[in-house]
Amino acid sequence: MRWRDEKQSDNIEDRRGISISRGAKIGGVGVLGIVVVVLIGMFLGVDPSVILQAVSGIQSPSVSVQQDGQPTAHDDQRDFVAVVLGETEDVWHDAFQKMGQTYQPPKLVLFSGAVESACGMAGSAMGPFYCPSDQKVYLDLSFFEDLQSRFGVSGDFARAYVIAHEVGHHVQTLVGISQKVRELQSQAGSAQQNKFSVMMELQADCFSGVWAHQADKNRHILEAGDIEEGLNAASAIGDDRIQRRSKGRVVPDAFTHGSSDQRVRWFKRGLEHGTIEACNTFKADQL
Repeated sequence: MRWRDEKQSDNIEDRRGISISRGAKIGGVGVLGIVVVVLIGMFLGVDPSVILQAVSGIQSPSVSVQQDGQPTAHDDQRDFVAVVLGETEDVWHDAFQKMGQTYQPPKLVLFSGAVESACGMAGSAMGPFYCPSDQKVYLDLSFFEDLQSRFGVSGDFARAYVIAHEVGHHVQTLVGISQKVRELQSQAGSAQQNKFSVMMELQADCFSGVWAHQADKNRHILEAGDIEEGLNAASAIGDDRIQRRSKGRVVPDAFTHGSSDQRVRWFKRGLEHGTIEACNTFKADQL
């Protein structure tokens, strides 16, 4: 993927080097306990606020933080993230302008270990996530190492796909999709709630494909092997592969992110069509 020397986004909030005291409590549950709870939703696309609210007695945490030293101002990984985020800003700015709307980009928070968001406390184990309450994307860069060591996924474009997917959730929030889905989920049973979640996640996959299509059309970012990297990433974190690896069996009714085939299909759809209209998972005959 061509990204070096490209424009970087200013919407990076770097909290690396800030540690959170282990004594911090949320409703009587320590930070480590919260991380264990969040692990249940690891890679499954569950909104962190939903997981955390499920823990009885959730209260605003009292957190003490300590600065362990400033991260390098212009390290390579940060630069990469800033470039990809900048590319998403350009693509979605143009898309929203065509709809007669103004795109408000999210902040992307880099953290290490654990982080406090408007959706609650979260640990690195849950992976990257988007919090609709503060409209920020949260990312611990160690996730990319885990992606390679645990799932065999590597390459710049695979990492860019992950970032673009989370930005896709921000797009859903801006256009009102997230709010409507949460309302529907509040009135549905668990199986239907999961189905709505799958639709949301597959649409975010499709939106990441839209980003790649438009960014390559405008700036020729793709190189040989990049698309395969993205498809490999989409496939590797499908619910069926994760469940089979962790539980030894597949439970489709428990899917919240979509199967490997579904994730690949919708990412490819966005990549091929390059439009928001192509990503309507809620009216699709087949997910």
